[in-house]
Amino acid sequence: MDGKIQIRHTVPDRILEAGSLLLTAGTTLYLLFGWDSFPERIPAHYNAAGEIDRWGSKGELIFLPVLMWVFYIGLSLLQRFPQIWNTGVEVTEENRERVYRILMYMIETLKLLIEAVFSFLTVYSMTGKDLPGWFYPVFIGGIFADMIFWLVCLSRSR
Repeated sequence: MDGKIQIRHTVPDRILEAGSLLLTAGTTLYLLFGWDSFPERIPAHYNAAGEIDRWGSKGELIFLPVLMWVFYIGLSLLQRFPQIWNTGVEVTEENRERVYRILMYMIETLKLLIEAVFSFLTVYSMTGKDLPGWFYPVFIGGIFADMIFWLVCLSRSR
């Protein structure tokens, strides 16, 4: 099974991709067009309880969309090379398409979740408030639930 593996793009692929791109581009545009209206001092870091533990200048906001683009581009590139993925299961001719399809969905949904979290943090920073109590459990729970769901699907695809 050497060579390039091609995975057909489905409607869910396009929807997930569009969501990730819209969040990333939208957050970037939000910063560009709203820059003058943002407060000069914004929360720059939150502790594990979601409380602001460091304030910074609004210039530090640039870091979040840069990070968003790094994740978006990096995961998009990763999606193009399924032959380098560590599948965790033996890939055979019979299960090849199913295994790579499941892993593609996992990468796409994780990318969407990551972009959503960074987008939320960027926009929420403008409020100058502590993070809501639900933020960390939803964020961490969402990431783990997503990975567990797809890994269970993968283990059943053998």
